[in-house]
Amino acid sequence: MLTKEDNDRLTRVGPGTPMGDLMRRYWMPIAISADIGERPAARRLLGEDLVVFRSGDGKVGVVDRQCKHRRADLLVGVCEKSGIRCGYHGWMYAHDGQVIEQPAEPRLNPRVRIKAYPAQELGGLVWTYMGPQPAPLLPHFDLFVWEDAIRDVGECVLDFNFMQAMENSVDPHHVEWLHGRFMNAHNAIENNGKEPVEVLARKHLKVGFDPFEYGIIKRRVLEGQTEEDEDWKVGHPLVFPIMLRVGGGGMDQFQIRVPIDDTHTWHLWYTAYRPKTAFARQTTVPRYDVPLFDAKGERIVDFVDGQDIAAWAGQGVIADRSLETLGASDVGVVMLRRMFLEQLKRVEANEDPLGTVRDPAANVCIDLPMEQNKYGSGAAFRDELFAHQAVRYSPIRDAVQTLFRQAEGRSASVPVSTAMA
Repeated sequence: MLTKEDNDRLTRVGPGTPMGDLMRRYWMPIAISADIGERPAARRLLGEDLVVFRSGDGKVGVVDRQCKHRRADLLVGVCEKSGIRCGYHGWMYAHDGQVIEQPAEPRLNPRVRIKAYPAQELGGLVWTYMGPQPAPLLPHFDLFVWEDAIRDVGECVLDFNFMQAMENSVDPHHVEWLHGRFMNAHNAIENNGKEPVEVLARKHLKVGFDPFEYGIIKRRVLEGQTEEDEDWKVGHPLVFPIMLRVGGGGMDQFQIRVPIDDTHTWHLWYTAYRPKTAFARQTTVPRYDVPLFDAKGERIVDFVDGQDIAAWAGQGVIADRSLETLGASDVGVVMLRRMFLEQLKRVEANEDPLGTVRDPAANVCIDLPMEQNKYGSGAAFRDELFAHQAVRYSPIRDAVQTLFRQAEGRSASVPVSTAMA
């Protein structure tokens, strides 16, 4: 368990908080590129209300939501060639927040500036850096820069703190219960006595967690496996501080948990598909919504990520870790918390935290370790993800499935057996 003081340190992300200072040392996604067009878009990130805009020259910007003149909302603004113009009195700001036009004033006041943050686009997302200068490089992790990939991104807003999602990423034992026993029980109830589809989540015989230069490598040995299997020998990474990498076999996914504020999280499912066959190159990365509630207002729990989200939400808006009873199986959770606390100390000492990238030569494409043949078949794992993960809501899923199956000489109908997170 944690003390209440440490729990606050790990969950409060606003300006001036220890975790807020740490998070501001990393580039954070703030918008999906396809959503930023002719009009400004309001976004909230790390407890700050901001506007994302695209100027006439195509460049994206991130600035304070309020105009410096009389605090008008820049969401009611105009994107122009050189910046964003307030819709109320026409004051215009460049990407760095500097005022460049004040139409009704006798002369321009060069001291006027609004808060602004550096912004870049990568992999169909808009990223911003809210920390001290000089800014580190925006990490070019493999999924964002592969040239032979088709991508899409799903999104939803979670009504609780981001840390609950991140701790789940180093808690493999939940798989056989939440995505096994619970899913089977749920399927049986929903099928009203008909033969349900049974999901078989194998027992974990051994789990392991190793720190590496970008976070934690997560390993496991399941029933029927040995340490020579990829689940242990290779594993897959938690990319500190807000991403989990899953997938393999030509379909890879980042689950990105962006802290909007202390009690809300923007969850992204960023998927890159690499079928070994010809396909049309994308001009934009399409987005889709991941539904969390059904028509009755109840949480949707018939897919893996929906089950995870329901469990995280049940821990509270901000989980009170001072009331926990941890066990030996929680070794990954303990490691992650210690890693966060260690990185808080680094930032307090004005040192770069874990995973900071400053060498351009090392940032062309950062290849992350990842299993490719889960359950002995990358194709089987893809089929499980398509069936049980939020990717089933993807607008390009069916086309991508067809491409994979054509490349592998498989039929259009493939049975599905299990899911793994």
